[in-house]
Amino acid sequence: MTLVLDAGALIQVDRGNREVLAALDAAFDRGEAVHVPTGVIGQAWRNPDRQALLSRTLNRCDEVDLDGATARAGGQLCGRAATSDVIDASVALAVARARRSDEEVTLLTSDSDELGMLLSVLDARARIVEV
Repeated sequence: MTLVLDAGALIQVDRGNREVLAALDAAFDRGEAVHVPTGVIGQAWRNPDRQALLSRTLNRCDEVDLDGATARAGGQLCGRAATSDVIDASVALAVARARRSDEEVTLLTSDSDELGMLLSVLDARARIVEV
């Protein structure tokens, strides 16, 4: 299984949400991949002196770069979906890419409606867990 996190999930990590932390610890213990698009890190990262828990968690995750190709694909996805949040689009693209190598992908998100719609446009399935 692969987990993909959006900014809402990172904010819950930063707040010490026990359910989110337990899900992540279980995934890490099982050796599962945990992907975090770099754009969502920017949305959640505010004060590293006070974000030790978030920092430790991110150190255990695989960062998915928001490079030029991903930015372009995200922009195109926004156009197809009639939405404007390229960071959300990058999360949906990370899920779609994870699905290429793993049948079971779970998305931890605080924006299940938007991300569900983007995944639908991509025809990418994932288990969506609202955090």
